[in-house]
Amino acid sequence: MKEIKIAVIGLGYVGLPLARLFSTKYPTIGFDLNSNRVKELMQGHDSTLEVDDSLLQEAITNHGFKCTSFLEEIKNCNFYVVAVPTPVDENNRPDLKPLWGASETVGKVISKGDIVVYESTVYPGVTEEECLPVVESVSGLKFNVDFFAGYSPERINPGDKLHTVEKIKKVTSGSTAEIADIVDGVYNSVLVNGTHKAPSIKVAEASKIIENSQRDVNIAFMNELAKIFNAMGIDTHDVIEAASSKWNFIKLSPGLVGGHCISVDPYYLIQKAQVYGVLPRVMSNARRLNDGMGAYVANQTIKCMNKKGVMVKDSKILILGITFKENCPDIRNTKVVDIYHTLKEYTDNITIYDPWASKEHVKKEYGIDITNTLNGEERFDAVILAVAHKEFLTLDVKSLLNNNGVVYDVKGVLKREIIDDRL
Repeated sequence: MKEIKIAVIGLGYVGLPLARLFSTKYPTIGFDLNSNRVKELMQGHDSTLEVDDSLLQEAITNHGFKCTSFLEEIKNCNFYVVAVPTPVDENNRPDLKPLWGASETVGKVISKGDIVVYESTVYPGVTEEECLPVVESVSGLKFNVDFFAGYSPERINPGDKLHTVEKIKKVTSGSTAEIADIVDGVYNSVLVNGTHKAPSIKVAEASKIIENSQRDVNIAFMNELAKIFNAMGIDTHDVIEAASSKWNFIKLSPGLVGGHCISVDPYYLIQKAQVYGVLPRVMSNARRLNDGMGAYVANQTIKCMNKKGVMVKDSKILILGITFKENCPDIRNTKVVDIYHTLKEYTDNITIYDPWASKEHVKKEYGIDITNTLNGEERFDAVILAVAHKEFLTLDVKSLLNNNGVVYDVKGVLKREIIDDRL
């Protein structure tokens, strides 16, 4: 193949780190429909905090990396990477509209001999059955004759500064043996730990979706154990510590399962399995259990308040954190909002404090007002640590309480002597 020129379509948590990395080796352009996002990036700042500003600025200055919202600027590329979200709708059915739209974009610019690689998490078959027909229709080119395809599932872990994109071992695949080698070679050239070349696009798609489904099921098991042991008056974390002394015990903790991956991706496989007449009971039950943990935390907090004689109605409650995970601004599909809405049935005096989340984004996405600063003079009847941001680990939580106030620790990170209960 002639000199590789890469266009990455979608500059979010997945696309931007990948585009920045590719730019160190190949001419690379990032494309996003959000012109404000493009402007921000070209000014050298990434509000998702996935790419350090110094790295982004270096890519722009030293490697010629560029971001754009104009189609004509990516027409000269020949290796297109699609990294757009794959959400579910209000009924938890796969929503492929972002993928279809990105495929239309590719179809408008792709030329003979070019390759398009999808990174978005999907059920097996989406790339070849849903995306590539759109590219064919818009471009007028024939798949595997005029243009070719690959699939390399994203493995970005938002907020993780240890497993960054260049250190992640990537799965790759291609629509023909020759294309699989080319796709694998491109990714391999920028990755420290190399690649695993899957035998087909469908195998690569399936490998990604079971990564997240496995974690969902395992965490659901821990959440179920937490409910059992809490009812028995046994500390779940003590049980896990004891059990983890065995060499082959898989140590996981109970918790809220939010974000764009673990809490969403299993629905893609659940839906597709039913098309083939298979009812995925374990996965479905895991999703149902994990989706109910926000309400469970709220009700456990209320139980603690009742035990200490704290009036729940019109009480003042502080929730620490709203992002879906610690030390990260990502609020996608956060289950903290379920805690909020359950408590809202009893009181309107709820404050959510999160120094990482954007107040504007939270208001737009969930209609909830939050604060990025904490009034040290205000006192609360209950404090719920929902997210283990580093700022909260040194916070004097007890000083924030009224008399008999309750502390509930979702993450199990606070000192035991200051909490009333934990998940």
